[in-house]
Amino acid sequence: MSGNWWRDAVIYQVYPRSFADADGDGMGDLEGIRSRIPYLAQLGVDAIWLSPFYASPQKDAGYDVSDYRAIDPRFGDLSDFDRMLETAHAAGIRLIVDLVPNHTSSEHEWFQAALAAAPGSPERERYHFRDVTDPEVPPNNWQSIFGGPAWTKTDDGKQWYLHLFDSSQPDLNWDNPEVHEEFKSVLRFWLDRGVDGFRIDVAHGMVKAPGLPDTGGDGTIEMIGTTQAPFFDQDGVHDIYRTWRPIIEEYEGDRIFVAEAWTDSAERRSLYLRPDELHQAFNFDLVLAPFSAADFRKAIDSEIANNAGVGAPCTWVLSNHDVQRHVTRYGGGEAGLARAKAATQLLLSLPGVVYVYQGEELGLNEVLDLPDEVREDPSFHRTGGEQIGRDGCRVPLPWKREGASLGFGPAGEPWLPQPADWADLSVEAEDGAAGSTLEFYRQAIAIRKGRKATGLTWLADPGDNAFAFDNGALVAVVNFGDEPVPVSGYGTEVLLASADLVDGHLPGGATVWFAK
Repeated sequence: MSGNWWRDAVIYQVYPRSFADADGDGMGDLEGIRSRIPYLAQLGVDAIWLSPFYASPQKDAGYDVSDYRAIDPRFGDLSDFDRMLETAHAAGIRLIVDLVPNHTSSEHEWFQAALAAAPGSPERERYHFRDVTDPEVPPNNWQSIFGGPAWTKTDDGKQWYLHLFDSSQPDLNWDNPEVHEEFKSVLRFWLDRGVDGFRIDVAHGMVKAPGLPDTGGDGTIEMIGTTQAPFFDQDGVHDIYRTWRPIIEEYEGDRIFVAEAWTDSAERRSLYLRPDELHQAFNFDLVLAPFSAADFRKAIDSEIANNAGVGAPCTWVLSNHDVQRHVTRYGGGEAGLARAKAATQLLLSLPGVVYVYQGEELGLNEVLDLPDEVREDPSFHRTGGEQIGRDGCRVPLPWKREGASLGFGPAGEPWLPQPADWADLSVEAEDGAAGSTLEFYRQAIAIRKGRKATGLTWLADPGDNAFAFDNGALVAVVNFGDEPVPVSGYGTEVLLASADLVDGHLPGGATVWFAK
């Protein structure tokens, strides 16, 4: 495992509930993940980002943590975690774990102690409590990301508490030194166990503006694509990360921090990446961008320029557990899959880090027709179904062509139902199959490892909605349009194409790599 691995790695996000179920209870677990490490090694990834597995009531799929030092029994225990980590390391795969520092579960011992204590007590100072002056009017106009007010009254009706997400996820008060010390201890707990880093959930949200002032308008701020707000991207978050960086650097092994920081510009995002703060920050611009050459090129140029200014790698992503899968975003069906493969091949030729969300290597689509009664996302329930929620990108993976859970587990139904046509998108169906999405991902990642980008030089465009560039190791041409574009002038040896060239032309919605 080489130094600075995180500057050009391919990192695979595992959503524990939905990856692999070893014990047959319908929900994924740590032993299931461990059993599939050989699959990830064959895919060629350098590291796993593991979404929350901590003790939790699971009101928000584990992002409501009740104990940061314990494993939720649904997933296993600490010995299962240690075995999984050992297996991953033996396969040359690093492990980054999720950290949720903006809020705890309402069942966390701290919040339970706060509810049992009096207003103004040290226990309540760990969170944001405010006195009730008007029982109908919260302390400010902030709205929850999941819908409805961001404030809930205590049972005695004397105080409100703040929760930017569900009412079961009270926000911590990062003005309190106790909170700082607790999370430094949590970092050390997992670093001592051997994890290779942390993905920081809502990394832009921990610090709130002094006085908790109203936002503009009705107080509604979208989590995805947000602008700066009194509770998002406040400058004080950077002071926290400057105290965390020395901790992780005490440990051998080139360990890292990754920020989930939704900012209104690449410039604001790059602030998280200064040398004394975090190592990576997801670039969500391409998640939000239409499938067009102009939009992609603008996002790429902006990211490269701003990250160069702080000496940080670019961090590219198209899908994760919070957004609609990009096969569906790009139109679904054969056309959506073709564009998704083209976009992924593009990302794998850009300088920097690429994150892959579980199942995208199979070409999985967003499941849009889940029955209301099986949906678990709190945003669906808090908005009365107005927000469809994120369950559709969290449906358990299909590993086999047949069975009640398509090989996800040894028995029973999975926690969310899988579409019947996913049998043809299963690992079993795609493994070794010429032209399958899985084999395409394996080949693309393998080529990338042997031809890593050293920069990016734009070349003459082959068409109005297409572009080409030289990354120092190969030439990439991407056609975002519907009509074929001529590419014979960019090279003669095709390394990989997401769709076959025809008479020297690249079809619409496709990418090709040429050897230099």
